[in-house]
Amino acid sequence: MSGTAEVREPAGAPRRDPGRDRQQRFVARAAGLTAVLAAGGALFGLLRDQMIAQLFGADSATDAFLVSWTIPEFASTLLIEEAMALVLVPAFSVALARGTADPDAVRRLLAGSLPRVLLGLAAAAALAALAAPLLVRLLAPGLADPALAVDCTRLTAVTVLTFGIAGYFSAALRAHRRYLAPAAIYIGYNIGIIATALALHSRFGVRAAALGVAVGGVLMVLLQLPFFLRTLPVRAAWADWRAARRTAADGTRRPYVLGVTFALVAPIVLFALSRQAQVLVERFLASSLTPGAISHLNYAQKVGQIPMVLALMIPTVTLPLVARALAEGDTEGARRRVERDLLLVGVVAALGAAYVIACAPQLVEVLFQRGEFTAESTAATAAAMRVYALGLLGHTLVGTLIRPFFSAARPVWFPLVAMGVGLAITVVAGSVAVRYWGAPGIAAANAAGITATALLLMRGLAGRVVPIDPAAVMAGLGRLLPAALAATAAGWATAARVPSAPLSTLLTALVTAAVFAACARALRVPEAVTLLSAARRKLKATP
Repeated sequence: MSGTAEVREPAGAPRRDPGRDRQQRFVARAAGLTAVLAAGGALFGLLRDQMIAQLFGADSATDAFLVSWTIPEFASTLLIEEAMALVLVPAFSVALARGTADPDAVRRLLAGSLPRVLLGLAAAAALAALAAPLLVRLLAPGLADPALAVDCTRLTAVTVLTFGIAGYFSAALRAHRRYLAPAAIYIGYNIGIIATALALHSRFGVRAAALGVAVGGVLMVLLQLPFFLRTLPVRAAWADWRAARRTAADGTRRPYVLGVTFALVAPIVLFALSRQAQVLVERFLASSLTPGAISHLNYAQKVGQIPMVLALMIPTVTLPLVARALAEGDTEGARRRVERDLLLVGVVAALGAAYVIACAPQLVEVLFQRGEFTAESTAATAAAMRVYALGLLGHTLVGTLIRPFFSAARPVWFPLVAMGVGLAITVVAGSVAVRYWGAPGIAAANAAGITATALLLMRGLAGRVVPIDPAAVMAGLGRLLPAALAATAAGWATAARVPSAPLSTLLTALVTAAVFAACARALRVPEAVTLLSAARRKLKATP
């Protein structure tokens, strides 16, 4: 008889899948690392916004700078966070899935796509710089200082090239399950802006901040370059590309770009552009309001969407897993992963919205109210931020849903239609609401439009790509609503009773999280319990 007792699972207990357990642990570790670095990027982003607010306030000069910031905002969405990733992560995942059957697939994809991407990005950056006067007139026709906006726009146009390269590197590294460098790029970006603006603001004014945006984009590329060269077969791909340049095309060669066609890229690019067009609508409508309105909306959105940024680290990590599952025909595995992701990001978004609504004035005061940023600017920014928070769940769900839509590496036009409906709602509602409620009315239109898009995408995903159960997902998200409402009420009461803004933001955060956690447990929301348990383990493990 052996001295080791045999351990038997209880009768009827579900069998554990070691492969799935390993994947869950990998996802947890990768998402945790990515979230920590994203939080660092968000922190430096807040420091950046604090510095800009302190140095330049919220007036016509900052409005001009923020109009020029439209280009890097578009470039970030199109070239880093969505379009580039949604095209290339599935493409590299498919190439990797071919494994021993086609060991040169990654090299050929790299050789066929990177040179073309670089050439297209360089041309687009030059065109954006040349078209700066026209862009400013189109984006903000009522701007008080258009000449300043043109100067800043020409400086920020370089991000079309640098963000595009950074986005290509990020997509390739994430497909290879390398998350450290891609997650750290916004730390480098914001450090570049802060350092440049602090060093040169007395000489160049707000133009120094625009130059800092250009410097930050270069740092994004440099942070990832060593990892990219170490992970990807760059030298072999470069040799392939040079050989292809010397060889006349005979029409029989195997194509370099595996599945990356215009039909695939077009719906992704157009979706990303239409989503970012919400910002254009806001700035267009706000340009007719009093000077500073664009700045108030910008600060409100940047801070109010931090919970979304953190929540989207989860589907960012799982995108290669979903793409790989679909490439291998594992539809059921993709379905489980996507449904779980939707509920997990819902927990983060609901808790974040509760906190933002509860203590928006105190939060803005702590972050920005110094130097040229006055108490009146704090009040205006906080009012818009509270309204923006109503659409936080919608923004987070859209960012999560769009990833599996394009993970199958085939053309899908439904997301563009859904975003078009949401954008139309934003335009119509914003045009009406701005007359009566100013900047908060624009924020409300944004929340309504993005929420409509999220509902359409959830319904469309089930019937087109991944067979999720929308009713079950909505039921799970619906159970978060009472917890969020209770947390908001408790947080609001706490914030109103504490006169010190710094202390108020801290206590409100603790109260909001505690009430939300208690209600989520009472309502038996498993995803909330999972996240809270993981957070508690991390805190206990921290020395």
